[in-house]
Amino acid sequence: MTKDQIVYDDFARVEMRLGRIVEVLEFPKARNPSYKIRVDFGAHGMRWSSAQITNYARDELLGRRVVCVVNMPPRNIAGFLSEVLILGVPNAAGEIILLTTADDAEIGGEVA
Repeated sequence: MTKDQIVYDDFARVEMRLGRIVEVLEFPKARNPSYKIRVDFGAHGMRWSSAQITNYARDELLGRRVVCVVNMPPRNIAGFLSEVLILGVPNAAGEIILLTTADDAEIGGEVA
């Protein structure tokens, strides 16, 4: 591993929830190819994210379940406020593969 070790309390401060992608817009102002993505967290409402996941087609993302960090402050990216961080892992080609859950996990549910 490459990062400093943390204690459980550090991890417990990170709020990760399961959301569903409900809208995907082009983001031509972004420095790197990105989408503007609206994520539904059920009872926790909707939030926007800027994500460099253009290896996915827009229609391929709609309805997809994603794991997101939801308690970071909004970040201004090319004039757009990104409110959540959508999580993924790079594949061998460097493309981001989105983290998801089994279909029976509840939208808005917190990662435990």
